[in-house]
Amino acid sequence: MSAPLLRLDGVAKRYGGLQALDGISFEATGGEVIALLGDNGAGKSTLMKVLAGAESADEGTISVRGEARDIRSPRQAEQLGIEMVYQDLALVGTLDAAENLHLGREPRRRGLAGRLGFIDRASMRRETVEQMQRLGVTRLSLRRTVTMLSGGQRQAIAIARATSRGSGSDADRILLLDEPTAALGVGQQRRVQELITRLRERGMLVIVISHDLAACFEVADRLVVLRQGRKVADVRTEETSTQEVVGWITGAAEVGAR
Repeated sequence: MSAPLLRLDGVAKRYGGLQALDGISFEATGGEVIALLGDNGAGKSTLMKVLAGAESADEGTISVRGEARDIRSPRQAEQLGIEMVYQDLALVGTLDAAENLHLGREPRRRGLAGRLGFIDRASMRRETVEQMQRLGVTRLSLRRTVTMLSGGQRQAIAIARATSRGSGSDADRILLLDEPTAALGVGQQRRVQELITRLRERGMLVIVISHDLAACFEVADRLVVLRQGRKVADVRTEETSTQEVVGWITGAAEVGAR
């Protein structure tokens, strides 16, 4: 049996006297969507930041593809195929889709023009179209600035940028999404959910922070619930109910019930 793509064993994180994460353990495979649930302060964002290299765990082990890894920076996480898309998306509103997708790694033109620093914009647009088609996004204006695009389109650009880095296959990638449907209308939420489903079909492991339980039940394969820094449930979506999950989140249900 092959090793899981991601495994956490006893991961802990403290901030002074606050135990933000307390012995978090779970494993996940490629082609799976996991919804990370919990109330504010439950430890969801801290756990995602630890996985993304923005914070370092104080205790425990994080294994990627069967090997224990000491993730100390976002760069190290990226080299392991782990990318995080934060809620603010980190897009530049005055740039278009291609410019945002290639921000900081713009290709240069060939020959003298390239040596003089001229950017190959045609190549940028071609790669942007390819990345969007890969994600099933076909209706996107490459000429408009990001501020002129819908929330769902901006989310797609951020995800395309995150999943286009590096040379590994999609089945080796781990994508962390922080509230991807927050502040979106119903139609745009549906498009983002379809995008997440597409990523799963390509073999990617997607871990999503969300307060939208209805959306989580639609798109996630598993629900992992945190409360006060501890994992209190890890269950297949079809094996539970909204009422039971709310009980775990609020503490009304017995801790460790699943």
